[in-house]
Amino acid sequence: DISPDRVVITSGGSGALLLVMGALLERDKKVLLADPGYPCNRNFALFVEGHAQSVAVDESTNYQLTSSLINEYWGDDTAMALVASPSNPTGTVLTKQELMALSAAIRAKNGHFIVDEIYHGLTYDDIDTPTVLAIDNEAFVINSFSKFFGMTGWRLGWLIVPDEYVSVMDRLAQNLFLSAPTMSQYAALAAFSVESLDILEERRQIFEQRRNSLLPALQSIGLDVKVRPQGAFYIYGDCSAFLNEQYPDSMALSKFWLQHAGVAATPGNDFGSYLANRHMRFAYTNDEQRLLEAVERISAIYK
Repeated sequence: DISPDRVVITSGGSGALLLVMGALLERDKKVLLADPGYPCNRNFALFVEGHAQSVAVDESTNYQLTSSLINEYWGDDTAMALVASPSNPTGTVLTKQELMALSAAIRAKNGHFIVDEIYHGLTYDDIDTPTVLAIDNEAFVINSFSKFFGMTGWRLGWLIVPDEYVSVMDRLAQNLFLSAPTMSQYAALAAFSVESLDILEERRQIFEQRRNSLLPALQSIGLDVKVRPQGAFYIYGDCSAFLNEQYPDSMALSKFWLQHAGVAATPGNDFGSYLANRHMRFAYTNDEQRLLEAVERISAIYK
């Protein structure tokens, strides 16, 4: 069980990220991040005059940091490592064993382990997705009402911290955003009702069905998805089959699809630099029929 005192209510997941960086990342110190990964993490590190050290990951590590990568890239100026499970943009999930290995490696370096669990609850294939706190009580956990609970515009998140950091986070929050909106906090209470949780489970099942339809459809037209996503609502794939002299990278390709097919996909350079020019992210946040129509539109412009 987690003491309520350790739960810091924040203005969205971004507020939690800002508190973590402000409390743990000293000037010129580094945070290890997976590349590709959520782009704002790098900016939060820069905001507090720290540095984000991107670590290239691919299908061989399930697009996640590993204990081996921690040992390889950790330096004297490294303070912390941040992972996301499920992840954006790849939708991959860390297992309990992988979390344990990461925790042990980071603890051996006397560093801080931060896990972004904002997509917890949105997992598929009946996989087990334990919180990192089940194996590491000293980890910092970021979460939000934006994804699983669908309350994006309400700007409400939370951060679970070790006991000794509660007062630190409180002082930082008072100076950065005071508190999360009171109206949002009261509204969020309804999210825990039995009726709401039933609706959210139905919504999760709909996301899973969308993934099950969109993934093979994208693969059928040439997108190379090297790891099957098991969480969040994204598909990240290699779009090399669509590249040519006129559209040599994913940025140019995304503009071409938008202009000629009316389809919006996110180019890989939004999420890092490693092989970014040949990767694209698709979000299955629209209804299934619309998603399949998007694939048909892309296919049609090549006929």
